[in-house]
Amino acid sequence: MSDSDDACTYWAPTECEGSIHCPPRCPRFVDTEGDRWVVRPPTADDRDALVDMYDDFAPGERAQGLPPRNRSRIVDWLDGLLEEGCNFVVVGQERVVGHALYTPTDDAEPEFAVFVHQDYQHRGIGTEVSEHVLATAVVGDRNALTLVVQPGNRPARRLYDTLGFKAVEDVSYTQTGRPRSVLRMRRPLDSSADTVSCRHPPLVRGDLSPTVPGPAASD
Repeated sequence: MSDSDDACTYWAPTECEGSIHCPPRCPRFVDTEGDRWVVRPPTADDRDALVDMYDDFAPGERAQGLPPRNRSRIVDWLDGLLEEGCNFVVVGQERVVGHALYTPTDDAEPEFAVFVHQDYQHRGIGTEVSEHVLATAVVGDRNALTLVVQPGNRPARRLYDTLGFKAVEDVSYTQTGRPRSVLRMRRPLDSSADTVSCRHPPLVRGDLSPTVPGPAASD
């Protein structure tokens, strides 16, 4: 992409150097299976697609009661996130497959969350959309991102470890008369090299996303 371009149509991320028009992180992403995606803030038109994505979540993919099981509850929960949070969606030609955010936007250390539909997991999508949230939080001068996770949720823990979250507290509580626990994690947002690197275009970051030839897909 050149500095004179108003819109990017670049699909060779390992060669792109970015420009003054680029957002904090390049929105175009090629996953580990070679499929193309755009990571961007949601529009009003994405709301129904997000509801459909969450409504189609398999029961085993829900964690700590999220997303809610009932469609009407999904709508209420999602509307709150879209209104109060900083959101990103992962969009392909046919559907929305991922969503990540921090909320509330006016908190110095807001809470982070990421969701990827089960049919599209293990392809780098969750990591990529999470990096967009991190990059935007850095630009927004947030001090840190926080989250809570069940200690036994190993896939989530691996992702959070990759993103730089560190465990800070083990919180115990009782639910329906049974002892429970969650792990609170925190990701400081400062000027360290690993945080700032998520804001660079792919060539500067040294990403190894596959180069996909051919014309750009429509957003």
